[in-house]
Amino acid sequence: MSTLPPIRIGLLGLGTVGGGTLTVLRRNAALIAARAGRRIEVVCASARDLAKTRKFDTTGIDLYADPMQVVDDPRIDVLVELIGGIEPARTLVLKALANGKHVVTANKALIALHGNEIFEAARSRGLMVAFEAAVAGGIPVIKVMREALAGNDIQWLAGIINGTCNFILSAMCDAGRDFLEVLHEAQRLGYAESDPSFDIDGIDAAHKLTILASLAFGIPLQFDRVYVEGIRNISADDVTYAERLGYRIKHLGIARQQAGGIELRVHPTMVPARAPLANVNGVMNAVMVNADAAGPVVLSGAGAGALPTASSVVADLVDVVRALTTDSENRVPHLAFQPDTMENLTTLDIGEVETAYYLRLLAADEPGVLADVTRILADGHISIEAIMQLEKDACTTNVPVVILTHRVQEKAMNAAIARIQALSSIRAPLNRIRVETLA
Repeated sequence: MSTLPPIRIGLLGLGTVGGGTLTVLRRNAALIAARAGRRIEVVCASARDLAKTRKFDTTGIDLYADPMQVVDDPRIDVLVELIGGIEPARTLVLKALANGKHVVTANKALIALHGNEIFEAARSRGLMVAFEAAVAGGIPVIKVMREALAGNDIQWLAGIINGTCNFILSAMCDAGRDFLEVLHEAQRLGYAESDPSFDIDGIDAAHKLTILASLAFGIPLQFDRVYVEGIRNISADDVTYAERLGYRIKHLGIARQQAGGIELRVHPTMVPARAPLANVNGVMNAVMVNADAAGPVVLSGAGAGALPTASSVVADLVDVVRALTTDSENRVPHLAFQPDTMENLTTLDIGEVETAYYLRLLAADEPGVLADVTRILADGHISIEAIMQLEKDACTTNVPVVILTHRVQEKAMNAAIARIQALSSIRAPLNRIRVETLA
C-alpha cells in the first residue's frame, strides 16, 4: 500500500446519493485504496438538517450546515457535489475550483447548462471535474464514450435515460393502464416526485442527452438546442396499438450526426419490439451507441438509486486520485475531445429531422374519410407502411384509425397533420409518435 497521505474529501449533501457514497467509501475502503493507490477519506460534509437521524455512519466527519464551509475547508483535496440543482451548486463548484480543489459531481443540470464555464475554470487551473454519475446512475456510459470508444466515429446514440418515464411506459404496456393511474403509482413508490414535470416533460432526459451528445460529437454543451417532448399525451390505446404493430413506446433521447448538422431530440418513440431498448423495462436505463468500428454498443443498468449512483461517484474519485500525478495537459479531456478541437456544429431544427411516424386519429364513420386522409399524405409525398381501422366507439359513430408511415421530414408531416386535422370528419386532435428502428 502507498505511504502517501490520504486524499481528503469534502461532501456536499447527505441525502440518498451522499449517504450511498459515504457507505461505499467506508465499506470498500481497502479495495478502493488498492485500486486508487491512496486512501480516500471524507473529512467534512454539509447537510440541511444536522440533527437528522441517518442510517449511515458519519463518525469522524465534521458536519456543517453551510456548504461554503466545506468548500473553504483547507484540508480537502476534492469536493464532491451531490446537492443537485443549479444554485447554489454552480457558485459552490466554481468557488471550489478557485480554491484549487478538484470536483466530482452527479449534477446533470449543472453540467448541461453550465459545464462549458465550469470545465474552462477547471482547465485554467489544471484541475479535474468528473461527472460520471450525472448520466444514467450506475451505468459507466461516460467513461465508455470518452475512453473505450475514443477511436470510433460515433454516428448516433439513443437512450432510455429517465427511469420515471420508463417505469410509467413499461407499466402502461404490461397492464394496459392509463398514464395518470401509473403516474400516481410511481409517486407512491417514490419513483416520481410530487411535481413530476421535470421527468415526465423530458427536461431531465434533455440534460443528460446534452452531455452525451457533446461527448459523442465534440460539440459544446448546448441544452437550449435540444427538442424536448414528454409523455403526458401517451394513452393506453397508443401503447396497445403499438404492440399490435410490433412496436413498443419508449421515451428516448436521440442524437444523430447528419450531413447537414446534429439532431438533438427527446420524445416518445416507437421502436421495434425486438430491439434491445424495447426490452429495457421498469426504472432501468439503457444507452445504445452506434460507432463505426465497435458497431452497436448497448449499456444498461440502474439509472438511479443510492448505491448505483454512488458507484459512479466513487469511480470518479478513484480516477481523480489516479490522475493526480499526471500532468494536467495530458489527462483525459472532460468532454472527450481536446478543448481546441471542439466545434459548434449546426443543430438541426426538428422540422429538418427525418423519421417514420405513428398517427392515431378519431374519424367519423363516413364514406371517403380514409380516402381524404391518404390523399393528403400522398400530396405530401408520405408513403404508408400500415393502416388499421379499429372497432367503432360503442357510444358514437366515430372510428379510431392508426397509420404507420415510412420516413419523411418532420416539416412535411406537420403540414399533412395540419390539413388532416382541418377535415370536418376528424373528431379529435391527431396523436403523433415518431418511429425509429435503431438499426
